[in-house]
Amino acid sequence: MQQYTNKKLEEFNNFIRYRKVAVIGLGVSNIPLLDYLFDKKAKVTVFDEKEIDKIPKNIMNKLTAYSFDYYLGKDCLKYLKNFVLIFRSPSCLPNRIELQEELDRGAIVTTEIEMLMKMCPCPIIGVTGSEGKTTTTSMIHDILVEGGYNTYLGGNIGTPLFTKLNKMKPEDVVVLELSSFQLMDMQVSPQTAVITNITPNHLNIHTDYAEYIDAKKNIYRYQNEDGVVILNYDNKITKKMKKEAKGKVVYFSSKTRLDNGYIVEENTVKECENKLRKHIVYGDEIKLKGIHNFENICAAVAATKSFVKQETVEKTLKKFKPIEHRLEFVREINKVEWYNDSASSSPTRTIAGLKAFPNKKIVLIAGGSDKDLDYRPIAKPIMEKVSELILIGETSRKIEMAVEREIRKQGKNINIYKCKSLKEAVNKAKVVAQPKQIVLFSPASASFDMFKNAYDRGNKFKKMVENL
Repeated sequence: MQQYTNKKLEEFNNFIRYRKVAVIGLGVSNIPLLDYLFDKKAKVTVFDEKEIDKIPKNIMNKLTAYSFDYYLGKDCLKYLKNFVLIFRSPSCLPNRIELQEELDRGAIVTTEIEMLMKMCPCPIIGVTGSEGKTTTTSMIHDILVEGGYNTYLGGNIGTPLFTKLNKMKPEDVVVLELSSFQLMDMQVSPQTAVITNITPNHLNIHTDYAEYIDAKKNIYRYQNEDGVVILNYDNKITKKMKKEAKGKVVYFSSKTRLDNGYIVEENTVKECENKLRKHIVYGDEIKLKGIHNFENICAAVAATKSFVKQETVEKTLKKFKPIEHRLEFVREINKVEWYNDSASSSPTRTIAGLKAFPNKKIVLIAGGSDKDLDYRPIAKPIMEKVSELILIGETSRKIEMAVEREIRKQGKNINIYKCKSLKEAVNKAKVVAQPKQIVLFSPASASFDMFKNAYDRGNKFKKMVENL
């Protein structure tokens, strides 16, 4: 059999040879890119706003070994001049004036993930949304693997895939989790696009909510009539996107009996076609909790329908486990169950977590760094579900004020405790939690006031609980 050659990749490799290429950001996605660019003899300059003592030594050694020029520190981008190609990291937003000036000079500004998508020889399934991205993406990946596909998992999760382009073949499948920062200036869309939902998020970084929504739309904006867009019917913003889609639109819903699409009905995920309803999986057959995870299942099933048989989907869903830091059971202590939901970094995600335990009273540990989000919507669910509220971090006062407003409105009361650290909060939860209750660590906030990221936060919580 003739070996496949990726002609687009060959052209790119020839193009960058001996040309000036900038790499902005020494994050996870760009490190393998440095190796690739060195191998292809590009003239590379690296930029990172961290000071040299904050850059890992092994990465600095790599820059030295490759004889790459580099500029570090807060003002490093003032040296970004006269490059042919610029790879920005997702954290370096495309509206930076230095990038705009280079664009005006004729530079190509892109990302590792955009170049992957432009040169990928096989189908791409892309997943975005404010909540549920990682679970849905992982589920899609597992379904395809079960179906016998050679599948590449990347984007916000998995490994950087650009440097694996030379291994990809037309019969493979790439599955990508895509954030608003990755999508922001994207000029290519995957053949199959999933938007799980859209709610306010990252408003401390985006100019406004409209910019955030517009970035998400790039996941389908550049599709043609052969594209597929999978949208949440229950979300006002995603429901309206059907008008803009060029390809086929598939809806899913947990609230409406759709004639066509995927629904959650009577604790069951069903496929609807011309008003006929076909069972996919029952709630008691799966390990995931909460209606939001049923919605994620609907999206994953819709995305993989054209690739695999239904029995493959059913088999995968029945053995699929919750992703780490997402309603993850840690342990039981004195008949109290402890759950780590550190990935819930917005109020809507924490609300979904609270609803995942319909018949339990909850001791909630919440709070963290502020993303300029509105915490008023979380107050009523807290009053309904939570017996003891333990707050930490920058957003603790915002959450407290929202709950106090609801207390006055309802004329009820709830115990609120404010702690200075996560460890203090865990110890307080152990004291106040009663048998048959749940302790749920679901911050409704970002992690950067006290931790490296949500995973670092969740791991520290789990360690503290294991040590109780």
